[in-house]
Amino acid sequence: MPKELLSALIEQTIREGASDLHLLVNRHPVIRVAGALVPLVKHPILTPADIASCLEEFLSEQDNKLFLQQKEIDFSYSFKDAVRFRGNAYFEKGNAGVALRLIPTKIPSLEELRLPQMLEEFTKKQQGFFLVVGPMGHGKSTTLASLIELINTSRSEHIMTIEDPIEYIYEEKLSVIDQREVRIDTKDFRTALVSMFREDVDVALIGEMRDQETIASAVTAAETGHLVFSTLHTNNAAQSIDRIIDIFPPGQQEQIRLQLAASLTGVFSQRLVPRISGGLVPAFELLIANNAVANLIREKRTHEINTVIETGLEQGMIDMNRSLADLVRRGEITPENAFAYSPNPQMMERLL
Repeated sequence: MPKELLSALIEQTIREGASDLHLLVNRHPVIRVAGALVPLVKHPILTPADIASCLEEFLSEQDNKLFLQQKEIDFSYSFKDAVRFRGNAYFEKGNAGVALRLIPTKIPSLEELRLPQMLEEFTKKQQGFFLVVGPMGHGKSTTLASLIELINTSRSEHIMTIEDPIEYIYEEKLSVIDQREVRIDTKDFRTALVSMFREDVDVALIGEMRDQETIASAVTAAETGHLVFSTLHTNNAAQSIDRIIDIFPPGQQEQIRLQLAASLTGVFSQRLVPRISGGLVPAFELLIANNAVANLIREKRTHEINTVIETGLEQGMIDMNRSLADLVRRGEITPENAFAYSPNPQMMERLL
């Protein structure tokens, strides 16, 4: 693919306000706008040579070798020092394909993201473990970046991010910020987390918790005086807590349960729902880990956490169904979409 065509595709992605750009052999380039895939039929169908040329632009020689060995790779790409993309290259029917996610240059505030101001309280803590959860592509990374930026602008801390790849680039304000990329700056998440204990870090952002060792290190860091933020691809708070515990063998589950009960500060789950007027609007759930929640975790009663959220409105907790019903009442989303994104449609029926 000529560089001019790649530049034109990226510029169109930015211009159309798209979140993603897909480049696949034997297909027109495709962008995702407000959740919908849109083929760019005015651009030519892509050939294997086009994708190979793109990969030369996106990947170093070493990363390209790794890609051919492992058949998939994550990477980041800067375009004209103006915007950044998080990318993934993979094989499909023997041909390489590329998915690019646009990362805005400016880190949006909670207000701009239309997220609850209550989230700011979790950035003021000196230690603890805060999770942002939800499916892929629903804004978890942006929410975390907004929380880290709040700390950066409000107090002097040593912040370390461990990412694969690095997404948002932070401009240091009151805090000192180190951003480490897996494979480039560190071997893996666990290695970076273990060495963090010797690097005088106050706040850590872990891009993703993929395995038992990373989760164990993150929970231990939260227990030992660090403020830790991370993500999981789970649907809600109760499921997130169960996922963390279940990843450990039975003999270790009691220990991680006790650690999690002591260190968890909250779990925020979010969905981006199509808005009637166009674009996407967030719906969310917020669990605040109070004493009652800690007891439920310790006593293996995580199935009762949804009830705690539903009845914890006065404490600042937010129930996903109420958040969706609120958006319907304000005329922002359709009742059909509220039901589609609801974790409990029967309760949604009562709310609407």
